[in-house]
Amino acid sequence: MSRPHENLIVVDFGSQVTQLIARRVRELGVYAEILPCDAPLSRIAGENPKGIILSGGPSSIYEDGAPRLDPAVLQLGVPVLGICYGLYVLVDGLGGRVEKSARHEYGAAEVEVREAVGPLAPFAVGSREAVWMSHGDHVTALPPGFRTVGSSKGCAHAAIVDPERRMWGVQFHPEVTHTPRGAEVLGAFLDQCGFTRDWSMSRFVEEAVERIRAQVGETGHVLCGLSGGVDSSVAALLVERAIGDRLHCVFVDNGLLRKDERAEVQAMFAGRLHNPLVVADAGERFLAALEGVSDPELKRKRIGATFIDVFDEKAHGIGGADFLVQGTLYPDVIESVSFKGGPSATIKTHHNVGGLPERMKMGVVEPLRELFKDEVRRLGLSLGLPEDMVWRHPFPGPGLAVRVLGEVTEERCDLLREADAIIIEEIREAGLYRELWQVFGVLLPVRSVGVMGDGRTYENALAVRAVQSTDAMTADWARLPYDVLGRISNRIINEVRGINRVCYDISSKPPATIEWE
Repeated sequence: MSRPHENLIVVDFGSQVTQLIARRVRELGVYAEILPCDAPLSRIAGENPKGIILSGGPSSIYEDGAPRLDPAVLQLGVPVLGICYGLYVLVDGLGGRVEKSARHEYGAAEVEVREAVGPLAPFAVGSREAVWMSHGDHVTALPPGFRTVGSSKGCAHAAIVDPERRMWGVQFHPEVTHTPRGAEVLGAFLDQCGFTRDWSMSRFVEEAVERIRAQVGETGHVLCGLSGGVDSSVAALLVERAIGDRLHCVFVDNGLLRKDERAEVQAMFAGRLHNPLVVADAGERFLAALEGVSDPELKRKRIGATFIDVFDEKAHGIGGADFLVQGTLYPDVIESVSFKGGPSATIKTHHNVGGLPERMKMGVVEPLRELFKDEVRRLGLSLGLPEDMVWRHPFPGPGLAVRVLGEVTEERCDLLREADAIIIEEIREAGLYRELWQVFGVLLPVRSVGVMGDGRTYENALAVRAVQSTDAMTADWARLPYDVLGRISNRIINEVRGINRVCYDISSKPPATIEWE
């Protein structure tokens, strides 16, 4: 979609941190969009970018089948920055040479600044700047027109520049926090592109409202599945700002909710919307659809189809709706879609990505599709949502169905509900809730032997999952204090009959995902 504001394109070559490039650029006041490395020239040029960044990636440029860039992209006349593998794409595409390095660099390193120009313009000549490296190849011959402006112990050409063509390359990763002054490197590139850096949440709201009005028209009615989470809440308020009382919000009680969630959401939105929140009591229906199902992908698909059925019925109940609001975020899109011919792979299906069945005869309004989670939170605050709503931890669309591993039953959901409520209560009591991206329980499909009193038990095991993140694309397990973990375990085992063992998940993303399914 062409943007009315200035635009930067990030070309994705499969790096695990490509999304961080876009986020960092947006934080610097420039709208950035990610496109796959196999995007045609027309797609890239059609966005009318003022600058292009080539991401890192897992491949070696000299291997057969390694992803490359359409050479014509480098002829568009806009500044280009290549990062790690993106550097190799730039060098290889313009006549230089890249080879396997005898000395790999993974982790912290130092770049010596030879010239304070191009990507190293913010630094002093002769200084040694801390950076983060992750490479096993290196540049052995520069293309015509380039010169080296920085080097490291393991990389002679750690930063290069062609001032005539306004092309830069760096071996290190300026987008990660482990490169302390990486934002200055990206900022220097944005200035080279001539960006005014005027993109902001207020600017986004203005543009989003205009797009929603144009899409829905003057008479269209819109249905919104309002879960009470930050995504659907912000999406609802944004759409309502655009079309007023032609928005109709429905809360679906699917029997897969956390403890007391239905009552909390009803109280949260009482008097907040033009039209009263409608509650659909559909727990039995969802559980019936999940009977006998253990495969996580099938769970998600069954739940998504049942949501659609419920929304379809509610749309008929208001005399017909023309559109359905979905709280799709940018990471949902990235994680759900495999780029044809590119290096990225589908991780899991998101229930709110991919459109609606033909029979619904409704369009989809996705006002948050271009935003990361932290941006949605800022948007929510700017729209007037209270902080406790904006900072609610994410809850998956399929609900407890993907936290009850194996077959989903009402009994197992009830067990997890009680345990999860204890986890949240203890985390809040310890003052840790805002420090965590998510914390929750996972009911495992195993039973273990235990002893309670003088008797033997053979009951369920539960895993506690707590992570820290900013956008859910990457996450690290949280180092919760032992005393907090101890209280959580003790209370669950003593208060939730049917669970006799509590474990703590210490896996990061990647390689694990945040949710277990």
